[in-house]
Amino acid sequence: MMKFRFRRQGNDPQRDKIKQELFAFNKTVEHGFPHQPSALNFDPQLQLMAIGSKSGAVKIYGAPGVEFTGLHKDTAAVTQIHFLQGQIVCVCVCVCVCECSTSRVTVLLLLRSCDLLCVGTEGGGVHFLDLPCLSLRENQSLLLDQVMQSMPEDYRCGKSLGPVESLQEHPQLPGKILIGYSRGLVVLWDLSSRNAEHLFLGKQQLESLVWERSGSSFISSHSDGGYSVWAVASGNPYTHQPVSSTIPYGPFPCKQHYLVVYSGGMPRASYGDRHCVSIQQDKQHVTLDFTSRVIDFFTVHTTDPEHEYDDPSALVVLLEEELVVIDLLTPGWPSIPPPYLAPLHSSAITTSCHIDRVPAKLWDRLAIAGKSQGTHSPHRVGHWPICGGKNLAPPPKQQDLLLTGHEDGTVRFWDVSGVALTPVYKLSTAHVFHTDCDLNDDPLDPRNDPDTQQEEEEWPPFRKVGCFDPYSDDPRLGIQKISLCKYSCRLVVAGTAGQVIVLGLSDERSDHMIDVSTVDLLQDLEGFTWKGHDRLEARANPTPFPPGFQPLVLVQALPPASVTAVTLHAEWNMVAFGTSHGFGLFDYHRRSVVLARCTLHPNDSLAMEGPLSRVKSLKKSLRQSFRRIRKSRVSGKKRPLTTPTSKVQEANAALADQEEVAPVQRRIEPRSADDSLSGVVRCLCFADTYLRDGTHHGPTLWAGTNSGSVYAYALEVPGVCVGSGRVLGEGSVEAVLGKEIQLMHRAPVVSIAVLDGRGKPLPEPYQASLDLATAPDMSNTHSVLIASEEQLKVFSLPKVSAKTKFKLTAHEGCRVRRVAMVTMYSTAQEDYCENTLVCLTNLGDLHLFTVPALRPQVRYECIRKEDISGIASCVFTKSGQGFYLISPSEYERFSMSAKVTTEPLCSVQLDRPNDASTPLQANGTHWKLKPKMRTSTCFCPSLVSVNPLLIYCPLTPPGFTEDPQSGLSSPLLSSPLDSPLSMADISLDTTGDLTVEDVRDYLATVDEAENNLRNITEEEAHSPGILIN
Repeated sequence: MMKFRFRRQGNDPQRDKIKQELFAFNKTVEHGFPHQPSALNFDPQLQLMAIGSKSGAVKIYGAPGVEFTGLHKDTAAVTQIHFLQGQIVCVCVCVCVCECSTSRVTVLLLLRSCDLLCVGTEGGGVHFLDLPCLSLRENQSLLLDQVMQSMPEDYRCGKSLGPVESLQEHPQLPGKILIGYSRGLVVLWDLSSRNAEHLFLGKQQLESLVWERSGSSFISSHSDGGYSVWAVASGNPYTHQPVSSTIPYGPFPCKQHYLVVYSGGMPRASYGDRHCVSIQQDKQHVTLDFTSRVIDFFTVHTTDPEHEYDDPSALVVLLEEELVVIDLLTPGWPSIPPPYLAPLHSSAITTSCHIDRVPAKLWDRLAIAGKSQGTHSPHRVGHWPICGGKNLAPPPKQQDLLLTGHEDGTVRFWDVSGVALTPVYKLSTAHVFHTDCDLNDDPLDPRNDPDTQQEEEEWPPFRKVGCFDPYSDDPRLGIQKISLCKYSCRLVVAGTAGQVIVLGLSDERSDHMIDVSTVDLLQDLEGFTWKGHDRLEARANPTPFPPGFQPLVLVQALPPASVTAVTLHAEWNMVAFGTSHGFGLFDYHRRSVVLARCTLHPNDSLAMEGPLSRVKSLKKSLRQSFRRIRKSRVSGKKRPLTTPTSKVQEANAALADQEEVAPVQRRIEPRSADDSLSGVVRCLCFADTYLRDGTHHGPTLWAGTNSGSVYAYALEVPGVCVGSGRVLGEGSVEAVLGKEIQLMHRAPVVSIAVLDGRGKPLPEPYQASLDLATAPDMSNTHSVLIASEEQLKVFSLPKVSAKTKFKLTAHEGCRVRRVAMVTMYSTAQEDYCENTLVCLTNLGDLHLFTVPALRPQVRYECIRKEDISGIASCVFTKSGQGFYLISPSEYERFSMSAKVTTEPLCSVQLDRPNDASTPLQANGTHWKLKPKMRTSTCFCPSLVSVNPLLIYCPLTPPGFTEDPQSGLSSPLLSSPLDSPLSMADISLDTTGDLTVEDVRDYLATVDEAENNLRNITEEEAHSPGILIN
């Protein structure tokens, strides 16, 4: 037997240089609404808004494109945020205990001078800290005993004053503050003389305080749903009764001549479950009814001291699931659509799709359709009250769209060309079907708009506001797959009940019938009975559709199982779809079924149950996994006693194994052919290539299944030119099986791509015919790249002989979850680029390979391996970027390209009294502190016992100016690999494409995890982002 030994190739310096010019990994920006917000504040001078979350994140927002993010080291909920006047510096409060009083902090007050911080505690004490060092002022704390001594005897009653509920500084007299206690007592305290100037003896439980602008009065809100107005007058040190008391929703409501905004106040017996904010002025009274809990709110008003009134222009309400802005200058107080912080999860996201380089004509038509359907205040579009900072990022060179499918049957189009994620258009497929919650047949009827519905009760005057709606009328409406042709304006949407809808873009309203075609994938196969949900019934009458995408034909797969794959070729008027039972091919131009192929195995019992009844199936699969693990452990314990002879035999056996398997590879056991769900179609692909012979090319369809089978069909499409130059005449489309490939280990096929004679991916439909891309090379041999969960393999066409392969599972101990063909552009040469294959594994790593040689280039750690939902939701762009869900409401954007990246690039002009005005500039989502900076990111005061209490957060270091261009291509080592907002407890139903294999990966044993990570090379440590201790 002859053995060949090959010397390992060393590193090529020239290739390493090219890699640095092509590849660089950065997490750039987070799109969407912060997960679990817990605090809100606004700086009226800088016009910046700060939001804190329960995970310890602090985010600053200004004008669209102006974003800053700070991250706490520990996951501690941010309960309060306060701006230092004129600086991008926040004082944050986290949940902990104050050492000096052993009480929890309840409220903070930052004086306008920004040199003193007042801290109210649960025990009733008020402590004072100097800024910025956060040092406690000795012998300056105000304790309950001092306040009790100033109270009249008849008010004491032996009752405790309770926690400090509110601290407010006098608007005209610096150094005087209002201190409100839970029992109802309000004290006007003079900081300079350390004396109680005035006591307001309230009798109702206090909730909050607010000063009137002149300082002559203040308002207190109470737990009984009312509020009181107190006059601040000199003379008598005690005030027993307020000037007026009002219960807005009580038996005798009063009118207000000034503008009053308050949350709550609803009668608990009737409306205790409502989340409301009320606005009153004269005869106008609106109760804003939200679908999630109110966290906090503020008004945007004038800061000019010469103005007699605040003159508020907008009301900003932070809810648990969205941000709502109300225009207070327009009659009726309409809502303003936000240009960012959009609630991606208004209905749970089930799938996503990215479209790059959207043609200008399609973009304009979508924008017009979006404006006509739901902005609610078109006359105020563009008027955004939070306008601080300046966006320095250049205009995007191209327009990109992110399409998200949702559980309620909607598809939302988002503008992801820049940092801000902005809604463009929303498509609803619910009007195509009859559902139980139909109001009428006209989706354009104002009665169907929840924002314009009139409640039967005239009091309170509720108005539904916001778009967050987590409930779905019918779970069968859920969107599973999306495919869009940007040149022909054709869209395909596939759902949970086997519905495949082909839509076209129209600029006019239309009333028409929907053509319905059914495709029986079982083909009357005996022995199979569908036990899942019923199909959705299409409307039988003409249905009105608004401008935008309108349905042309509905293709219903039978049985009505969830669609697992879909692809569209608009140039051939063909759409292919796959389910757990097989795949079908439909000609939507001629309204004819071309192909129906069943891929079921006789033992595919789970395929007959459907996704809505798969709980038992999941339990069964998990049970089988645990039994397999237990069996392997038991068999390991029953090994015979080792002897010197047996050790020699084991060594010989190991040497024999090494001869068969390379030392760096793992042995892969073939999967059983009768595994459940083996017939699931995982991917579909159209291609114009050589299949029958090497001289005639033509349209083909490729399908890959969960059992490692690949089916290739030759198509005869009328009007399409074939290899010999002959154009087929009129007639129907025909499909003939050309090849059938069975992978050795029966690993699921994740992706199929056909490469031309130069080894490049084939262009999209219409790209070559419209001269938008280089025509494919048809003179040389084509090849097909098949990516399974275990390996990547290239076959030559039409003989289907293996050319090259890379065994990813054998080398790296991981499985492929997502695959994409991307183009990487060089930072050194404008005209140089490479086609690269990107693989996302079940460990959350990104592996990049050359095409078609499949040589490994770089590997990046992108997503935590425990984040199953994030891995399942990942979607790549063709320019080397990607998105994945870090929470149900947020996408993390990352870039693998050294040249193409999208990140914040902004500045804020600060006016400091002791320093020249310096524009502070930032690029990237998270600040990276450099050693040369003198400003620390954290000041830990001595009064903190265990956890951080008060945290001084300079999100932009004072006096630091960075060249805006220096951050356009961030180095690899300057980006953190983990996002602290990645939640491990995300429910599995928030994102589509979760399989049993994903859960098995998550439940892998410790030994398996160690084996998987054994051969993974460790990269150089990455510098963290701002970590605030």
